[in-house]
Amino acid sequence: MSALQETVNDAQPIETTPKKYMALGTYASLVVLLLLCIAPLFMKNFVIFQMTMVLIYAIAVLALNILTGGSGQFSLGQSAFYALGAYTSAIMMDTFGVNYALTLPISGAICFIAGYLFGLPALRLSGIYLALATFALATAMPQLLKLHYFEAWTGGVQGLVITKPDAPFGLPISQDMYLYYFVLVISIAIYVASVNLLKSRSGRAMMAIRDNEIAASAMGVDVALYKTLAFGVSAGITGVAGGLGAIAVQFVAPDSYTIQLAIALFLGMVVGGVGWLPGSIIGAAFIVFVPNIAEHFSKGLSGAVFGLILIVIIFVLPHGARQVAYTLQGWVHKLRK
Repeated sequence: MSALQETVNDAQPIETTPKKYMALGTYASLVVLLLLCIAPLFMKNFVIFQMTMVLIYAIAVLALNILTGGSGQFSLGQSAFYALGAYTSAIMMDTFGVNYALTLPISGAICFIAGYLFGLPALRLSGIYLALATFALATAMPQLLKLHYFEAWTGGVQGLVITKPDAPFGLPISQDMYLYYFVLVISIAIYVASVNLLKSRSGRAMMAIRDNEIAASAMGVDVALYKTLAFGVSAGITGVAGGLGAIAVQFVAPDSYTIQLAIALFLGMVVGGVGWLPGSIIGAAFIVFVPNIAEHFSKGLSGAVFGLILIVIIFVLPHGARQVAYTLQGWVHKLRK
């Protein structure tokens, strides 16, 4: 955990990217966006579904990056907020017939409140103790969803089945392709809003707390306010991701949101680069595709192969995809000279 804390302290959010790399980063972002827009036109529906899940997990990883990379707070409980957002959208669609698009801001708002309230008692904790508290939250959530008190709403252990939306206005595209573009638009909007948040006064205050909490307090930063705000914002964005995940998968059940999901999201943040928001999609792609690659090598030892791949990445790229991006940008900058 201490090594990860050093990585968090060294994190460089997008607004602190060296100026000589900003133009290159902009061009690279446009190329990636273009590829994301045209890729579904040449893919089968199952691959489109996988790409949709990559975007959804990228939103959740980005939310965790704001909390850990932005404010320096460790969390292993994102799966709890993901589950809360998923169930909120599923219940509103299944029980009340609310339009799927309208359920997302409601899921985000409810998760924001839940995250903010959880952040209040968590103010007394930091480092590994905060991580353990959020770990307990993630462990308890699936059991809470199974309680008979909530079974009329959540469906208990059986979960809920919802219908995937059709393309509007009679567009001649499949449900999977429409949902992909729907998620892509939301992902771009959340990414832009997150970048602007970290560039704002609130974002700078959170990063000051991350770097040195005592110094930030001495400069007049309300540490309690911005710590809980970071928890709320992270939980709210994760709730939107959970709602999108429920719509994409068409099913919610308690066992779909175990601690393994929380660890996967945390792993995606580390692989993508702590504090580097563009790395969120790379980390999401890692947690979606690498387990399948590991299973392709050996079905019986897929876990071992996955662990080996992860160990190699951590040793070779301790700062994740951010390290690769900065290295490539440095080479391109030298060639242009």
